[in-house]
Amino acid sequence: MYEIVVEQHFEAAHFLRGYQGKCENIHGHRYSVIVRLKAVRLNDIGLAYDFTDVKRHLKGILTRVDHTSLNDIPPFDKINPSAENIARMFFEELKMKLTDEPVTVSAVEIWENPQQGVKFSLD
Repeated sequence: MYEIVVEQHFEAAHFLRGYQGKCENIHGHRYSVIVRLKAVRLNDIGLAYDFTDVKRHLKGILTRVDHTSLNDIPPFDKINPSAENIARMFFEELKMKLTDEPVTVSAVEIWENPQQGVKFSLD
């Protein structure tokens, strides 16, 4: 089994509804997004999956969330833009984009800063 790992970043503001603490106030992060894909075999030139293709699939999601107030965009206009919910949203959207590709999404990590993050996977 091969695991392809790509890290990208985006900047966004958010607040957590009902938190009853500092994070209930609007604040921002430079989020790191770490995507992990699984592949069973290599293609005819020895790649499990091209890093460029992973970044291309991520770009659409990143463009939608970068430099926004996450609370203003779906699905976070209805659910809290917690790191947990952000990780799941990236996971589910990438899973749909990669349906016909020779890889599967194994995990998505969202890091709000270098000391704290969340990993979402189906394991």
